[in-house]
Amino acid sequence: MALLTTLKSLNPAVKQNLVNLFIVAFLFWTSITSLLATLPLYVQAIGTTTEQIGIVMGSFAIGLLLSRTYLGRLADHRSRKLVLIIGAIVAATAPLGYLFFPSLPGLILTRAYHGISIAAFTTGYSSLTVDLSPAKNRGEIVGYMTLAMPIGMSIGPALGGFVQAEMGNTPLFLLATLTGVLSLLLTLRVKNAGVKNISPEKGESRQNLLQLFTSRGIGVFTLVLTLIGLIFGNLVAFVPLFISEELTGFNVGLFYTVIAIASFSARIFVGRRSDVYGRGLFISISLVFYILSMVFLSMASSPSILILAAIFEGAGAGVLIPMIITLTSDRCYPAERGRVFALCLGGFDLGTAIAGPLFGAFAEELGYRGLFTASIFLACLALLSFVTLSNKNFGSSFRFAFGQEKDLYALSVNE
Repeated sequence: MALLTTLKSLNPAVKQNLVNLFIVAFLFWTSITSLLATLPLYVQAIGTTTEQIGIVMGSFAIGLLLSRTYLGRLADHRSRKLVLIIGAIVAATAPLGYLFFPSLPGLILTRAYHGISIAAFTTGYSSLTVDLSPAKNRGEIVGYMTLAMPIGMSIGPALGGFVQAEMGNTPLFLLATLTGVLSLLLTLRVKNAGVKNISPEKGESRQNLLQLFTSRGIGVFTLVLTLIGLIFGNLVAFVPLFISEELTGFNVGLFYTVIAIASFSARIFVGRRSDVYGRGLFISISLVFYILSMVFLSMASSPSILILAAIFEGAGAGVLIPMIITLTSDRCYPAERGRVFALCLGGFDLGTAIAGPLFGAFAEELGYRGLFTASIFLACLALLSFVTLSNKNFGSSFRFAFGQEKDLYALSVNE
């Protein structure tokens, strides 16, 4: 009911644009996640080591890191839609690279190229969503719009796993290509929000990225997302291998489907409430969920414990990402959003890039459970960083992180 009430309050053109944007994102994430549980197994099948699998999977973030800043500027100075189109084009073409270049160097290059799709799409999508959202409903609308990812993720891994098991790798990559092409075609129907340059009276920002990083409290979001990126990269590279070796018979795609369902449920609950109770409390809760997820994953010896790990990981991601996007938008002007989102989400990219090679180097020595135990420490460090650095001083940060103080960095002109 809350969703229907909010949609009715929007301008019809804005409402239609949001619906189109949501469908585009659903298809995009279905394409991306159809390879989430299947690609490590494909890479393993060509005769690579565990460390090499980590390198291939981590190469995804190389494209992210190299393109984020440029794409953020492009979104601010040219067009959010143009950046969306770039993301959809890469998502539609990259799966064919895995098919036609099945060597270690070819897979690394293709994976890096594929990473550009996430950099482009998430930057354009986040910026355009916030542009279309009235400030008073921003948390709620961002929460609803980010549901496209878990919905796509609930279908993509399971569908990809089924196609790979029943039909083979070629149909798998063609499936990822097809959904990417559909996303690209529907992207053409999306309209820019028409955000104009902000007048000096409304506080036009002349700060560079370094100044934004330090003066608005943006840096802590980048740090937190870097640590969470390390955890995510660890999961993407090694959970499919862990399940196939130690929990034989468990459908790897089901793990990601459960994550998606938990993420979906959390986003529905949190977005509207964050507009009332503040963002800090929910970010802290999400990081606690990550800690619990890694605890369960490190001790998983049965499908039931693995499912618990997936539930907490999904809930953590479902709360953390939309809340950081919303909180970041609270602290920046519209003409900065592309660059600032690129800066924050670049932390996640960095963590993901480092995770595969870093954890892969210790995989033989520590084992998969040891790698997941290391992620408990990273999640705890992320929580500690947010609790102590999220507002203008230690005391206000602590209170903000537990919903007892307002965001002192929030801008009053962020309509």
